[in-house]
Amino acid sequence: MGNLVAIVGRPNVGKSTLFNRLTQSRQAIVNEEAGTTRDRQYGKVEWTGHEFSIVDTGGWVVNSEDIFEGEINKQVAIAIEEADVILFVVDALNGTTDLDDMVAAILRRSNKPVLLVANKVENNASLYASSEFYALGLGDPFCISAINGSGTGDLLDEVVRRFPQKEEMPLDENIPRFAVVGRPNVGKSSIINAFIGEDRYIVTDIAGTTRDSVNSRYNKFGFDFYIVDTAGIRKKGKVTEDIEYYSVIRSIRAIENSDVCILMLDATRGIEAQDLNIFSLIQKNKKGLVVCINKWDLVEEKSPRAIKTFEEAVRARLAPFTDFPIVYASALTKQRIFKVLESASEVYKNRRRHIPTARLNEEMLAAIENFPPPANKGKYVKIKYVSQLKETPVPTFIFFCNLPQWVKEPYKRFLENQIRAKWNFSGTPINIIMREK
Repeated sequence: MGNLVAIVGRPNVGKSTLFNRLTQSRQAIVNEEAGTTRDRQYGKVEWTGHEFSIVDTGGWVVNSEDIFEGEINKQVAIAIEEADVILFVVDALNGTTDLDDMVAAILRRSNKPVLLVANKVENNASLYASSEFYALGLGDPFCISAINGSGTGDLLDEVVRRFPQKEEMPLDENIPRFAVVGRPNVGKSSIINAFIGEDRYIVTDIAGTTRDSVNSRYNKFGFDFYIVDTAGIRKKGKVTEDIEYYSVIRSIRAIENSDVCILMLDATRGIEAQDLNIFSLIQKNKKGLVVCINKWDLVEEKSPRAIKTFEEAVRARLAPFTDFPIVYASALTKQRIFKVLESASEVYKNRRRHIPTARLNEEMLAAIENFPPPANKGKYVKIKYVSQLKETPVPTFIFFCNLPQWVKEPYKRFLENQIRAKWNFSGTPINIIMREK
């Protein structure tokens, strides 16, 4: 189960710079493709063999430029609710402000591990000045410079040391894990209750993490899976549920711990920015996807034309990844909720599908012959051989060729579409890798 680190602090103390510094080793993998503006406030960090997620909460707060106490309070409340370790960033050049004192007071009362990070320590003078931060009552400040990276190694060592040691119940690896994600009030709890029904006793609850993301085992009607349920378990805390970015931060854990995500959309509201935020998290983590359009019973016009228009709109907003099942359901009337489970099981199978190499070469080399990669400066790319890696979380195909660096994104997309046209990989991302043979 992944650990989550949150960065908090008032504006302009260098939270984003620190975030970029800590996640940079992975920057090559986390592609900065079009997604949402707040997309890059979430990233993964690898340090001494530990991988964890990091969130710059300031980036999720709507008007974080304004130094409103309320906004910072929300940031801090979210961090206290959700994170395993909190990095509280202060500015060593300007010293403490009233806002810093206020945040420190909230953090002292929480029982979360908090590391005080004095940023912008670039010379000895600011190193001596940083002693004033002891007054915040949060222990030794870590003196760092996010811009040039000094001191960040010691900080990461301490972060990893502070992660809670949890005794985990082993989950059976061969059983799929489905997560139900979506905006607040879209019907996540209702659909989970509709799946599980009154026969709650069939379900075994394994509390996975210290966060109560409970994995409920579901086995009846020929289905067997865990539902990673973050909805409606925890007490409604100090953070009011309607804060939209709160639901995104909350989804991070469920998404990371699942194989297939069931993204719930509200039929009466269409796709909103919030849904795109959650969708981009699913994509970044390369998870399977089923889109479930809930509250379908409330839609007046259900003609085939209306359905087609709706579906095209959804696929257009989530492009370029469009190969996923869409199910129209209603948690209230229990209409088509089994179809949701069937689709999720199907996507899980697709994620594990392995195409025999002979078959793969026969089909793909023919397609490549009809549409070879475009020539570049008179050089021709020749693709000789294809194989699929075994035992990967996401189906991964390796194309061996003479000039891998000349094969650009559009052609990779062409190859992916060819694979999707010939075999069923609906709902799962595909990795296409070019290698020199």
